[in-house]
Amino acid sequence: MASSFLCLSLLFISLSTADGFMNYVVSRCDFNSTELKDIQYINSYYYNMMEVVRFDSNVGEYVGYTDFGVKQAKYFNSIPGRLASDRAQKETYCHNNIGVDYSNILSKSAKPYVRLHSSTPPSGIHQAMLVCSVYDFYPKYIKVSWLRDGQEVSADVTSTEEMADGDWYYQTHSHLEYTPRSGEKISCKVEHASLDKPLITDWDPSSSMPESERNKLAIGASGLILGLILSLAGFIYYKRKARGRILVPTN
Repeated sequence: MASSFLCLSLLFISLSTADGFMNYVVSRCDFNSTELKDIQYINSYYYNMMEVVRFDSNVGEYVGYTDFGVKQAKYFNSIPGRLASDRAQKETYCHNNIGVDYSNILSKSAKPYVRLHSSTPPSGIHQAMLVCSVYDFYPKYIKVSWLRDGQEVSADVTSTEEMADGDWYYQTHSHLEYTPRSGEKISCKVEHASLDKPLITDWDPSSSMPESERNKLAIGASGLILGLILSLAGFIYYKRKARGRILVPTN
């Protein structure tokens, strides 16, 4: 399951009813930075809780989601003045409000804490799996992605939804199954409203051993050290006893 993309939204809702049926329009701006190019303006038309037709600035025209919506989208797209007006909303509606909304959310946010560790893959397809655990962030929406040698990867990646901790904070976990390559660099990239820039955590291959194996190794090393200490103590005791002996010559 993919992580929810990071978004802050400005909403405008218009309602109307006719003969017990409800129609409403929702206009919103989704964005993850103060850069205009990153803003997505969406204008959706609903009928009885179902989205019928939508204008998306990333698409540049209307798209229908029902039979009626497809016809309505075709009609809207045939009106040049309407399309020009909707395309302009990305700047006139969204950009003029982003500064206020973004500064407000930054003042009421908590930066995430990232922990990167290895785990056992659930299948035999890949030899290794990394887990990027992100804790104690607010607000809820966050984007977690993986980089291999600086390039974003999406294959063999699974993520949980943002889960509430019960204390206003959230956590999420992303898993990357992979086959290690010599000399490669793997990183977990986190984007969140509380961050001025993406938080990138690099994986340290020296800590790639699973926790259970590390525990076994630590116990073994402790036993070896204890054995050496006891052996040294025994040797010292023997030498001291040997000094105290009086050797009697025999015929």
